[in-house]
Amino acid sequence: MLHPQCPRSLFASALKANCSPSFKASYATIRGLRDPHPEGGDEPNPSDNDFILSILRANPSLRDTRSYLASFGPRPKTQAKPVPSPTPTTTVNPIKASTETKVESIPVSLEHPKPSPIIASILDPVVRRTALVKMQGPFTDVQLDSIARGMVHLEKLGLVSVIVVENDELLRGDQDERSAIIEETMRVVSALEKRGARARPVLGAVVRLGPKPGEDDSALDHVPPEAHTIPSDLVPIRSALRSGEIPVIPPFALDSFCRSVRVDSNDVIGALARGMAEAGVPNHEETEDSPIDPNEVDLTPLRLMIINREGGVPSYARSGYPHLLINLSSEYNFIHNTFRDSWRNTHRTSLSNLSLARTCLAYMPPTSSAVMVSHRSQSSLIGNLITNKPAVSSSLPHALLQGNRKLTPHTPTLLRRGLPIRVVRTVDQIDRQKLNALLEQSFGRTLEEDAFYARLEKTLDFVIVAGDYVGAAIVTNEPCPESDLPISYLDKFAVLPSHQGDGTVDFLWVALHDESYGLGHPFSVNPNGGKEGQGEGRDLVWRSRANNPVNKWYFERSSGHMRMGDWVLFWCDAEKRLKIEEGRRGSQGLSYIEDWEEGRLSSWMDVVTKIPSSWQK
Repeated sequence: MLHPQCPRSLFASALKANCSPSFKASYATIRGLRDPHPEGGDEPNPSDNDFILSILRANPSLRDTRSYLASFGPRPKTQAKPVPSPTPTTTVNPIKASTETKVESIPVSLEHPKPSPIIASILDPVVRRTALVKMQGPFTDVQLDSIARGMVHLEKLGLVSVIVVENDELLRGDQDERSAIIEETMRVVSALEKRGARARPVLGAVVRLGPKPGEDDSALDHVPPEAHTIPSDLVPIRSALRSGEIPVIPPFALDSFCRSVRVDSNDVIGALARGMAEAGVPNHEETEDSPIDPNEVDLTPLRLMIINREGGVPSYARSGYPHLLINLSSEYNFIHNTFRDSWRNTHRTSLSNLSLARTCLAYMPPTSSAVMVSHRSQSSLIGNLITNKPAVSSSLPHALLQGNRKLTPHTPTLLRRGLPIRVVRTVDQIDRQKLNALLEQSFGRTLEEDAFYARLEKTLDFVIVAGDYVGAAIVTNEPCPESDLPISYLDKFAVLPSHQGDGTVDFLWVALHDESYGLGHPFSVNPNGGKEGQGEGRDLVWRSRANNPVNKWYFERSSGHMRMGDWVLFWCDAEKRLKIEEGRRGSQGLSYIEDWEEGRLSSWMDVVTKIPSSWQK
C-alpha cells in the first residue's frame, strides 16, 4: 500500500471519489435526463480502473501535485465579514459573558478528524479549465474511440476539451465538403457520448475571417491567426461548457458576406485561442456567502492538444524520432531550417502545427503548454496534464534516450513558449545585479560578491543565461596541476523558484550539454549563441551537497558520481570521445578502466575540494 502522503495515492483516492455518481450528477443536462447514466452497484468500472492506472503511470511528484491543484483545485474561500450585533442596552458582567460564550461553543458531539489539506483539496470538486484540441483525422472508429476515452479521462481531471475537427483527406472546395465535415463532427460527438461524456456539436461558425478590427499585429513575433472572434461568437461554446458538455466544432468561419465557409482548422483554433483567452472567466472573490458558480468554466485555454496520425515534430538529433521538448523562443527557426525533405512526406503538417502552437501559446498563460501527439499515445495526455512535462526528459543523456523503450516514433512532443538562451563569455558581459538575485533566490544564501567575481575573472569559461536571468549555468576552467588542460567545472546551476517546473531547467541543461560535454556531435548544433556544435567535447565536473534533494536529478544526467564525505562528485564524460571508444573497442571487449580514465578521479577530487565557497558564512 502506498504511503498516505504519496502524491500518486492522493490522486488515486481523489479519482475514485470523482468517479462516483455524485460527481457525475454535477454534469446533468437535458440530454442526460433523456439518456441517464445507469446507477450501478459496487461493481468496478473497467474504464475507471484504466483511468486510475493512467494517473499512476504519470508518477506525479509532490511539486507536480501542487502545481495541478493550483490550477484545478478549489479556489480558497474567504470568510464573509460578520454582521455586527446591535449594541446591548443593559450592562453585562464580562466574566459571566465570557463564561457563557465558552459554554455555548462546546460541541455537542466529537467531530471526526479533518483530512490533510492536500487530500481535502483533491476530494473537493475540481475547478474546470479548458483545452483547445485539434482532432486531425481522418480516424477509424477504433482510433476515434481511443481518443474519446482520453478526452473523457481529461474531463474527470477538470480539463474540458473544446474540439475543432479536421480531416486532411477532405480537400477544400469539393462540392460535398461541408456535409462531409459535419458528418465527421457528428462521428466525434457519437464517440464521446459512447464513452460516457456529453458532447454538443456547434455547427455554426464561431470565428470570422480577417484580422481583428482595431488592432495592429505588425509588431508580433508570431503569425497572427487569419480569423478573429467577438464575444457573442463564444456564446455557444460557453453555453455548452456550463451545461457540462464538450463542444465539438467544424472548421467553419463567417466571410465578409456573412456566409459560413470551411477554412483551415488552424485559423479557427488560433482565433479561438485569442478570443477565449480574452474572454476568460468572470473574476470575483469567492466567499462562504457568495460562492463561485460551480458550472462556470474559465475559457482561458490551459493546454493546446494536437492529436494526429503523424505524432510529434521529428528531430535531426534523434534520428527522426520526435522532439521531446521544444523551446519556441529559441528553436522555432532552427527546427524549420533542419527539417529534412523526406519528413515533408511522412510529417506533412508538422511545421504548420508548429506554427499553430507558437501562435496559440502567445495568447495563452505563460504556464500553458502545447502537445503534439499521435492517436496511439492518447494516454500520455493525462501525464502531460498532471506534470506539464514531456513524456521523457529532453535533458537526459542521448545514449540513454536512444536505448529507452519509451522513446518511439509516437512519443509526444511538448511545446512551450520558452525563453531565449544565450552564451556569455566574459565577466564584463554579466549583469551582476540580476545574476546575484538569481543565485541568492535559488540557493537561499547570501553571495560573497567580491570574492566570487574575482575568481570568475581568472577562471570563467562561459555563462549560459536563460531569458532575463531566470536561469543560469556558470562553467569555469579550473587549473589542474597534473594536466596541461584545465578541468571544466560547473560552478553554479540555478533557476528561479518561480520558473522551476516550467521547462527552464531542461532548456538550460540541454544548452549546457551542447556547449560542453556534447560538443562535436551533430545534435549539439543548436542556436544558443555559443559554439553551435563546433569543437571538442570536454568532461564536465561538478559537486553537490550529499543531502541536496536535486541529486536524484543529477544522478540521472551524469556519467558517474563518487561520494566525498559531505559532498558528491558528479561528472559527464565527453560524448564524442565515448563514441570513438565504443567503435574502437567493439571487437576487443569491455574494460573497466580505460587508459585515459586512470587517475582522473583523484585529480578532480583534489581540485574540486580546494574551490572556495561562494557564500557568506
